[in-house]
Amino acid sequence: MDFDIVSVGHLCIDSISLPNRLLPYIILGGSAAYVSLAAKRLGANVSIISKVGGDFPEAYLWWLNQEGVNLAEVAKLKQEKTTRFELKYNSDLSNRVLRLTSKAPPITVEDLRKTIKAKVVHLAPISNEISYEVAEKLAKSAEVLSLDPQGLVRVFDENGFVANEPLKDRRILELIDVYKSSQDEIEAATSVANLKEAIKAVHDFGVETVIVTLGARGAVLSVEGTAYEIPAYTPNKIVDPTGAGDAFIGGFLAEYVRGREILWCGCVGSAAASTVVEGVGPTFLGDRDEIYRRANLLYEKGIKH
Repeated sequence: MDFDIVSVGHLCIDSISLPNRLLPYIILGGSAAYVSLAAKRLGANVSIISKVGGDFPEAYLWWLNQEGVNLAEVAKLKQEKTTRFELKYNSDLSNRVLRLTSKAPPITVEDLRKTIKAKVVHLAPISNEISYEVAEKLAKSAEVLSLDPQGLVRVFDENGFVANEPLKDRRILELIDVYKSSQDEIEAATSVANLKEAIKAVHDFGVETVIVTLGARGAVLSVEGTAYEIPAYTPNKIVDPTGAGDAFIGGFLAEYVRGREILWCGCVGSAAASTVVEGVGPTFLGDRDEIYRRANLLYEKGIKH
């Protein structure tokens, strides 16, 4: 079966601690979930390649299935543990402490079926579960290879707390057509502490499209060296910022595979991100009409530089 977007990376179980609430929310997490759901809301045909443990709730799989996400390549390994993160946000939700508490086995070349065909394969690692060899194989089955390197620049101390470090194997950037990360992550990935220079460093690997999400400041979209500012849509409320960047790339790619103008794709990404933060976890993603309504308002502002 041919898919518009196949997301690759661990589904996980997130424990999200928000200010003004005593107990954490335990909820489905993982970039692959947010990306797929955002793209699916916009009508894309989506699939996930992932590994979870025996402790992964069937209810999560049932819900993703109900939402129309293809899970044929999600392996549930009874004897293994699912990747789990604790996320603790500060009082104004501008920062978080991230801690890995368990980790599923990596995705290997042997896990990839030869038959996968996709317009876009989006690599969405969260804890070093994707190797260069896996990326190389997936590049052959997609027209476009997209990467969010967050799980490749993360290092974990003995207690599971997360810090960023430079990308260990930069060859992966040579395979990529679309790159997306936060400012912290692109600066870690390239070892360049200036945003403009870091974007150029990624382009220098042959990456055509570079997106850097900047939270409430929107995003920078750089295409073959020309940079555009994509404004943020101000959400009605911010409840949980988790997954905003993933919803952005999910919305972006859903329009990108349809051949839409790149600035429009960016506005749809920004709109999708603004809906997901209005509730806890991936369940609050806006519907198609609301995402497009917000995207149109951003687009009409006229954002070309």
